[in-house]
Amino acid sequence: MKKLLDLISEEMMQAFEAAGFDAELGKVSVSNRPDLCEYQCNGAMAGAKKYHKAPIMIANAVAEQLQDSKVLEGVTAVNPGFLNFNLSDSFLKEYVKELSESDKFGLEMPAQPKKIIIDYGGPNVAKPLHVGHLRSAVIGESIKRMQRFCGNDVTGDIHLGDWGLQMGLIITELQKRKPELCYFDDSFTGEYPAEAPFTISELEEIYPTASGKSKEDPAYKAEAMEATKKLQQGVRGYRALWDHIIKVSVTDLKQNYEKLNVEFDLWNGESSVHDAIPAMVTYMKEGGYAHISDGALVVDVKEETDTREIPPCMILKSDGASLYNTTDLATITVRMRDMKPDSIIYVVDKRQELYFEQVFRCARKTKLVKPETELHFVGFGTMNGSDGKPFKTRQGGVMRLENLIKEINEEMYGKITENQKDISDEEAKQISQMIALSAIKYGDLSNQASKDYCFDIDRFTSFEGDTGPYILYTIVRMKSILNKYKEQGGSLEGLQLQNPGSAAEKELMRTIAKFNAMMENANAELAPHKVCAFIYELSNAFNSFYHGTKILAEENAERKAGLVALLLLCKNMLETCIDVLGFAAPERM
Repeated sequence: MKKLLDLISEEMMQAFEAAGFDAELGKVSVSNRPDLCEYQCNGAMAGAKKYHKAPIMIANAVAEQLQDSKVLEGVTAVNPGFLNFNLSDSFLKEYVKELSESDKFGLEMPAQPKKIIIDYGGPNVAKPLHVGHLRSAVIGESIKRMQRFCGNDVTGDIHLGDWGLQMGLIITELQKRKPELCYFDDSFTGEYPAEAPFTISELEEIYPTASGKSKEDPAYKAEAMEATKKLQQGVRGYRALWDHIIKVSVTDLKQNYEKLNVEFDLWNGESSVHDAIPAMVTYMKEGGYAHISDGALVVDVKEETDTREIPPCMILKSDGASLYNTTDLATITVRMRDMKPDSIIYVVDKRQELYFEQVFRCARKTKLVKPETELHFVGFGTMNGSDGKPFKTRQGGVMRLENLIKEINEEMYGKITENQKDISDEEAKQISQMIALSAIKYGDLSNQASKDYCFDIDRFTSFEGDTGPYILYTIVRMKSILNKYKEQGGSLEGLQLQNPGSAAEKELMRTIAKFNAMMENANAELAPHKVCAFIYELSNAFNSFYHGTKILAEENAERKAGLVALLLLCKNMLETCIDVLGFAAPERM
């Protein structure tokens, strides 16, 4: 379905051409003076020099061609040569009607869907999720959902950190504490226990303890490095322990991500590409891409046009050990081999931009990806507290993500039980969790990803202003009206839109009509904040319409049905948008 602004521009272009001027002069934009008109065209100003005519003469000639337009109305030429006009009520109604009857509200699906992998999440196993993991999860999930909604084939991969020194540290500390475990007995040939010799709570304590010891005790660190080496070489007991670590950690991670309504299709980690590294290194050496520099194996990625220093991409350290670069490049190799994606999107802290620039350049230079393969870096800013510094607990430590979610759940639970005296405790908890999730996600996503922002719990949990709870409250209000309409004997089947009967109703229709252009643009730019901006605009347009319109008290049955049809469309569109962002609305609040 064509975008509304394109259709309006086509009408204006035809008028320019009919008046004897270049059709390209007929590009239309939304008016920057909504108090005067809805749309404007400045093409007469641009055409004055080419046609040696005063702009107002061109504008008048074009306006004359549009007097009988079924698309535009009130076309006026204004000095020195602007064209101001409104959209025909009947044309707008028909456009919105077609949009309401179209799949995905008129959004055009790609002729050739892209195969896309989104790499987001990126937590390390054996460590609890903290607030620093929020943005990657929330932004990545929304981009994945947007891409799917827009017709692409998308796979989300968590990309776990599960293969480095941290594994050796955990194994070393376990051996110190429980040397009798069969995993450390080289002569053991039986089956290892199905149950892990630790809980998630113990595991989360073991790692920081081991990490602290390794920084103070060189001998301890050497043991951990040796344990890491044995694990990566496939020592049976160490691999069995590693399996336990992964199973216990992933089970806990899934529970926490579930609270955020974040899902991954693949739970792969660095370990999944370990076996692909030797062949990749050999390929880079034999292809002449990699060379030795100060003992390390590197690929030069600097380009002549660079205005800043881009260091070489290190493939192996001087001792032959691999790095993050190595596993990220091996991951690209495996993804291209097994999945053949058209695009890979990385949702990562923006401070890693230089690192990913090196990795992307290396992947292209060494031909690990096809020339046409897209590699996108979506760098996000820092989530700060109200003091403008990185978000911390009241005690000054890094807050666990589950504690942040719990705190906001409790905040919303208090508000719900205060306002709803007839609600059961179970329902209050369920509703508060839905509203809390909207507060967290909308609070994050409404900001441009690359910018730092302040996570203000009081503001984000407010039912007023540009917040998730305000959006949900608007949707719940719509649901309440629809339920009352049905209680009055009305049916939601076969409703027909009517021409707008007020300025607020027309503005709501015009806002609804922006959906397909907005979603296409937000998806192309990997910009969830544009979806947030739209649903805030749509919510405001609906509330203005609601406060100025008697919907259920309307006496004309046909007119009432038309108002309900518009309300139902608006509700469905808002619910679609918040689903793309990764949260949902309750039935009541």
